[in-house]
Amino acid sequence: MARLFAIIATLFLASSTVVAAPLDFGKILSKCNLDRFNIVTSLAATGVALAKIDTSDADMAAAVGTAKSGLVSAGEGIGKIALALISGGAPPADARDQTQQGLLNAQQALAGVTANEKTKASLAAAQTKLAKTIQDGNDVVADCQPSA
Repeated sequence: MARLFAIIATLFLASSTVVAAPLDFGKILSKCNLDRFNIVTSLAATGVALAKIDTSDADMAAAVGTAKSGLVSAGEGIGKIALALISGGAPPADARDQTQQGLLNAQQALAGVTANEKTKASLAAAQTKLAKTIQDGNDVVADCQPSA
């Protein structure tokens, strides 16, 4: 999963430089591109946090599995967006929807499980990381609107 996120991060950064010649550092360091970088890194951090949750309890294992599937789906959506940007296209709406739905699926899975003493701290950490990822996604939507 980490390799997928590294590829996506590289694609996002490359998408801001493909069209520019010479390099426009203002565009590369734009709020939009920083938001794109943030969602990729926070998505990866959420995956790492999920991996730290003890899944010896069947309900917790199912919730973590569903959350991981949601993150993979969100990552695939981000990858589609990155590929569209690199090719000079607009981010596909279905990829944005896929990313959002994947994050919401992960959030619902983690919210719907009861933690025990062994999982309480790690579950809370994963939920916090996921909340940041969702906020980063909202920032991308807000800051990466096409110019009129």
